[in-house]
Amino acid sequence: MISIDEFRSVTPGDRAFFTNLYRRHPPVHSDLSLTTMLCWDHYAHYEYACVGEGVVIMSTVQDERSFRGPIGPPDRESLEAVLDLAALEGGEVAYYLFDDATLALVRSCYPALPLSPDRDFADYVYRTEDLAALPGRDYLTIRKHLNRFRRECGPAVEAVTPSLLDEVVEFLERWCEWRHCDDSPVLAEEKTALRYAIAHFEDLGIEGIAVRVEDTIAGCALYDRLNEDTAVVHFEKGLPDCEGIYKAVNQETARRLAGRYTYLNRESDLGIPGLREAKLRYHPHHMARVHIARKTDLEKRHL
Repeated sequence: MISIDEFRSVTPGDRAFFTNLYRRHPPVHSDLSLTTMLCWDHYAHYEYACVGEGVVIMSTVQDERSFRGPIGPPDRESLEAVLDLAALEGGEVAYYLFDDATLALVRSCYPALPLSPDRDFADYVYRTEDLAALPGRDYLTIRKHLNRFRRECGPAVEAVTPSLLDEVVEFLERWCEWRHCDDSPVLAEEKTALRYAIAHFEDLGIEGIAVRVEDTIAGCALYDRLNEDTAVVHFEKGLPDCEGIYKAVNQETARRLAGRYTYLNRESDLGIPGLREAKLRYHPHHMARVHIARKTDLEKRHL
């Protein structure tokens, strides 16, 4: 059994711990990224505890707890402890599954337990080379838009370095003024997450690119390593001054990462129709699927 009192907050000081954990048990979904947990901790309040040889992660959003894991070697006893805790302490959606191995273990232990796919939370994973080269007819329209953007806007691309961060902050302030971030709960939370990422840019090992139009940053992306084969793009932003800026940010990010990572995780669409349409237009190689278990079903799983 594991107690809620055993959990401790995820902090920047845990980077070595999670690096070692994820070297042995690589994550495939952005929710488990240390950068994600730290940048969004103000909203989701991530904590973790050890169970057996694995680790369980808990988040608390609006007083509703949910659990992930155990991250580690397959262990039925540890899984049982996590599911017991989720049934006791979790909110309505008490348990998340982010990888096929854990999904298979849960299904083998509890074949009758309802597990529902959460399509809105599934990450889009692309071949980095596809996003960099945009080959063939599937990307014809995108290539046309990019060619027009480059003709009309004459962009320049550079890496985001510590010396550029003040200018990136100024760009993000302009972006938030345009999008009225302070009037939108979701964008206001993202603004806080972005500020954390920039303030801890070097500590977290974040990289990025900036696209300039007329010598001013008009778009940027921030990303880092998810696992040996995959980078994850945590933030992509662009101003409306020149149509096509998001397409340019996307391609330039992939160009920087091609050869280093086979795949590029561009996170989920959160069920937003326009965002889903845009992500599907780039033809993902696969989805990092998510399944959920509800508290009421976990409570009844032994019946």
